[in-house]
Amino acid sequence: MGVRQSEKIFDALESFRIELPSWGFANTGTRFGKFIQPAAATTTEEKFSDAGQVHLLTGVCPTVALHVLWDCPDGVRNTADIKKFADRYGVLPGSINPNLFQDQEYKFGSFGNPDLAIRQRALQHTKDSIELARRLHSRDVSMWFADGSNYPGTANIRQRKQWFTEALKESHQALSPGQRLLVEYKPFEPAFYHTDIADWGMSLLLSRAAGPQARVLVDTGHHYAAQNIEQIVAWLLSEDMLGGFHFNDRRYADDDLTIGSIDPYQVFRIFHEIRHFEWETGKQADIAYMVDQSHNLKGKIEAMIQTVTVAQELFSKAALVDGRELATAQKDCDLVRAESLLQDAFATDVRPVIQEWRGSKGLPKNPMEAFRQSGYLERITKDRAARNSRNISSYA
Repeated sequence: MGVRQSEKIFDALESFRIELPSWGFANTGTRFGKFIQPAAATTTEEKFSDAGQVHLLTGVCPTVALHVLWDCPDGVRNTADIKKFADRYGVLPGSINPNLFQDQEYKFGSFGNPDLAIRQRALQHTKDSIELARRLHSRDVSMWFADGSNYPGTANIRQRKQWFTEALKESHQALSPGQRLLVEYKPFEPAFYHTDIADWGMSLLLSRAAGPQARVLVDTGHHYAAQNIEQIVAWLLSEDMLGGFHFNDRRYADDDLTIGSIDPYQVFRIFHEIRHFEWETGKQADIAYMVDQSHNLKGKIEAMIQTVTVAQELFSKAALVDGRELATAQKDCDLVRAESLLQDAFATDVRPVIQEWRGSKGLPKNPMEAFRQSGYLERITKDRAARNSRNISSYA
């Protein structure tokens, strides 16, 4: 690999940061059952500890996303504890995720619920989450809704759209300067007839209606099979409405698999669209890269390390595409040359240069191997196994 290519990879790695999900370290898994892992985190502090280990070994995960009801059940009263954990384990609180799907009241929706009292309850929880984010100096509040219906004629779709618009506008008004409201979408599950925010276009319209600090959040698992996600990314970039990602991989739908495990070329193509946009505009896109995975079979920490290192590789490969040469090939309609520029970059083994970069930062060249030799997994397994064993009955 040439010096210029190595420099491109070093530059890309310097700018790449990816946020870890607190829930990815706990005993969560499929919607149908959970296989308890003896080393899984059982408290918010343990989640910070595990996230801190991943950041310590990779150097690119300085923040951890928090789920309000799971990590901050007392809301703003948990602020002091969260700050203490951040100081202790070297990772800051990242995006704040309200929970508008778990409680029994949300059986028929949250922002789209026909019951005004429940809509107001959901709105107040969102405002409380925004205040929690402000106190924790977290910029992004990520909104995902399970709202929808399973049978035709059972919901007034247009009325629900209006309720969503009103609630998102009022939520936006609660934001502090610099905060953002990220609106996620999902085509189905758990609502299989209609979902209130089913695709990127709906999220885009609702985000614009909410206000200038709202953006679209793209979860790579929240799409129909074979959907062209990088085209969605390109459109959102052109509209200045791409706020962030929840990265995972999927074979069918929201499978929550480690990034690149099924289709690494798709993730590469997504990163390429972002890098090419940055080359054309001369500015770095303001995008929050976040992981959203909850592993039922793989070890929690190992899965996160695997995801982060693969993300680094794919981001580095995308940095190797020559923007000027690609633009010329596109202008000349040289299809083979244009496609080959992407294929050649994807086929490049960037791992040796990434190892050099890690060495320059005092990081282990092989984070996975370093983790396995650290003894951390053995220590937390010994400490947590009994607690996780007692919790098995609650996940049956």
